Amino acid sequence: MDRTAAALALATQLTRDGRLQEATQLIQQALGMGRERQEAPPSYPQARTESDFIDVPCREVFDTPPLTGPAHHHAPRPRGESFTAHVFAHGGHRWRYRLYEPARIDPAILLPVVVMLHGCKQDAEDFARGTAMNEVAAREGVLVLYPEQLRKANQMGCWNWFDPQHQKRDGGEPAMIAALVQSVVATHGGDPRRVYVAGLSAGGAMAATLGDLYPDVFAAVGVHSGLPARAAHDVPSAFSAMRRGASQAAAHRTAAIPTIVFHGTADKTVAPGNADAVLQRQVHAHRAAGTTLIPLESPGAHGAHSRRATRVQWRDSEGTTVLESWSIAGAPHAWSGGHAGGSFTDPQGPSASEAMMAFFLHRK
Repeated sequence: MDRTAAALALATQLTRDGRLQEATQLIQQALGMGRERQEAPPSYPQARTESDFIDVPCREVFDTPPLTGPAHHHAPRPRGESFTAHVFAHGGHRWRYRLYEPARIDPAILLPVVVMLHGCKQDAEDFARGTAMNEVAAREGVLVLYPEQLRKANQMGCWNWFDPQHQKRDGGEPAMIAALVQSVVATHGGDPRRVYVAGLSAGGAMAATLGDLYPDVFAAVGVHSGLPARAAHDVPSAFSAMRRGASQAAAHRTAAIPTIVFHGTADKTVAPGNADAVLQRQVHAHRAAGTTLIPLESPGAHGAHSRRATRVQWRDSEGTTVLESWSIAGAPHAWSGGHAGGSFTDPQGPSASEAMMAFFLHRK
């Protein structure tokens, strides 16, 4: 970590401790070093409690005067990292969501956005803690958006991926999420060309649905322990697809979109065959669009104590990874490589958050 990064990290902690004057002085000194960007953003901030939900953003901002120099030149005002709670009004309902923003030296620079959709019996805060996606985003300089399902829409907190009312463009939950994404991109400095969506279980199925319905909004999709778009049309067919895998009869023409899939071989909640269904539909869609796909199988990168994994990448004629799958040996229905502090996580890894972020940001 260089001197500027260390100073900004310390300033962030000082601000949290209420020592604003010291933080401001430290920021001024750091900017005087002549550095333009941080090399290592601060680590994942501590999650807040339910009582922290508010109608307007509460973000940490470093308000510093411009550096000395010509009057017409103004230094950007750096912002510390934040993890804030918000409410989004749409369709007559008020949807809670959380937003992670990494530390920024120049707020004018547009950042990539990763949308994270929780599974059943989870909420935004729990999902953020369990996936540790904010830690990865801090290092990569990425906004992370966590929409939260309404309990009155689904008592288990599941996204209604199996309901035809939520399987169409410009309607239901997909329309709400797409509108929320566009709002956050516009108001928080997101890059509309680099918006990605990922989810676990029901959230993974909804991520696949969003990629199918809004390929103009999302640049890539991550499906963890989920199902393909429109794999079911009601609750009974949803349970059937979860237990046996999506049927070919349920298959439909799918939009071709870069996709990464994670699934454990010991998943007893969503059959691993659903991962194959997601991939095969995408392989067909890309080939139908004229893309040549070349599969390349390799052991998934993992630590000394991680589960064994098989990774398959489908690359186009230019060597770009268009599709990627991870099959995790013996892994249950849980986010691979997550933190034990969150629900439905498998800390043993390998890290799905790391792999998905790499796929999203470095495909080319």
